[in-house]
Amino acid sequence: MSDIAHLGPVELLTPKAEESLRFFVDVLGMEIEHQEGQSVYLRGWGDYQPWSTKLTESDTSGMALLGIRAWDQEALERRVKKIEATGLGEGWTDGDRGRGPSYRFRDPDGHVFEIYYESERYSPPPHLKPSLKNQPQRYVPRGCAVKRLDHVNLLAADVYANRVFGVDTLGYRLYERIELNDGSEAGAWMSATIAAHELIYTRDAFGANGRLHHLAYWVDTREECLRAADIFLENEIHIEAAPSKHAIAQGFFLYGIEPGGNRIEVTTGGRFVYDPDEPCVVWTEEERKLGQAWRVKTVESFHTYGTPPVPQAPTPA
Repeated sequence: MSDIAHLGPVELLTPKAEESLRFFVDVLGMEIEHQEGQSVYLRGWGDYQPWSTKLTESDTSGMALLGIRAWDQEALERRVKKIEATGLGEGWTDGDRGRGPSYRFRDPDGHVFEIYYESERYSPPPHLKPSLKNQPQRYVPRGCAVKRLDHVNLLAADVYANRVFGVDTLGYRLYERIELNDGSEAGAWMSATIAAHELIYTRDAFGANGRLHHLAYWVDTREECLRAADIFLENEIHIEAAPSKHAIAQGFFLYGIEPGGNRIEVTTGGRFVYDPDEPCVVWTEEERKLGQAWRVKTVESFHTYGTPPVPQAPTPA
C-alpha cells in the first residue's frame, strides 16, 4: 500500500468569481458547502470529505494549492520526512476547513501542495441526506451532476524531475508516460490507487512554472459525459475538445474552459491497474501523433493552453 490514500481537495483561482461560481454550481452541478471571505467551498455528490474544490476570487486564474491525504498519521510523518529531505518543504499549517494539521511543500516546478491525514467526513443537511447509507450525499440532478474530483493535470517545465519527485518522495506509482524522440519526457500519469491516474504532469509549452493544465470531475457513464457537452453548449461554455476517448489511460472525456479561464474536464471510464508488477507503459512521439484512442487529432490548444496565462500564450479559439 502507498502512504498516499488519494488526491485531496484543490484550491482554484478565478478572476471572474460570480461567473465561475455559476459554472461550478449550475453547469457542473456541485453543491456550495461553505462560503468564507473571497472563497466558496464546493463538493460533488460523491465526495466523502466536506468539499473537494475551493474556488477563490483572484486577479488571475490557475491553481493555488493541491491537497493530498495520507493513509494514517504514521504515513503522513513518513512522507513529511521524505519531503523535508528534498529541501522543498515549507512547514506545517493548521490545514483548511474540515481537515487537520497539513504540511505545505512545493514540487520541483513550484506548485504548492499540502499533505494531511486528519479529515472530517461530510455530514449532509436534511435536504441532501441520501436514501442509501453507503452514499455521502443525495444525488442532485442539476447540470452535469459531477460525482467527485477525479484527477489533476499540472503543467511543468521539467516533467521528469516532477515525476521522480512524485514517485520517490510522495510514493505515487507511475503507470504511463510519453518519451519524445530526443529522450525527454513530455508527460507522466501517476496514481496512488488502481485508477489509471490521479496526478499527471505534462510539459509546459512555454517552459513556465507552476501552471495548471486541467481539473477533472467524474461522472458514472459515457452518456452523462455526452450530456455534459450539451449542457456546456447550452450555457455558452467554450468546448475545447468534444467527447472522445483518450489513448493514455483510456478515459472518456469532455474539455471546456470555465469563465475564469481554467480548463475543466468531465470524465468517466479509464482502465484499472490490478497487476502489482505491471511495467510502465511508454508512449513514443510517433504514437502520440496519431491522436486519441480513435485517431481523433488532439486539438492544438491542448498542448499550449494553461493557467495562469503567460504573455506569449495564445488563448483558446
